Amino acid sequence: MAAARYRRFLKLCEEWPIEETKRGRDLGAFLRQRVGQAFREGERTQYPRLKDTSFTGVTVEECKMVLATDSVKQLEEMKKGIWKKLQEKFSAKNAEEDSK
Repeated sequence: MAAARYRRFLKLCEEWPIEETKRGRDLGAFLRQRVGQAFREGERTQYPRLKDTSFTGVTVEECKMVLATDSVKQLEEMKKGIWKKLQEKFSAKNAEEDSK
């Protein structure tokens, strides 16, 4: 399984060239170095999580709260409310134009 992953990684490297103009800060070079190191260390390599948030700054607890079924239902109700308001607004305008 590791061999197949490594082959896919090598194929990705072929498609993602290193940019010589970005020495020391090229993402492609960084990924090659880190993934190569991880494959040398074995499949059980785990990188420590430095922060409890993602790139958005949202914590795991906040994500769970937002994605909870109750929150999703609440958002759907809010969307329905806005849609109904728009329908009412346009139907009122159409009624005014029809009466003229």
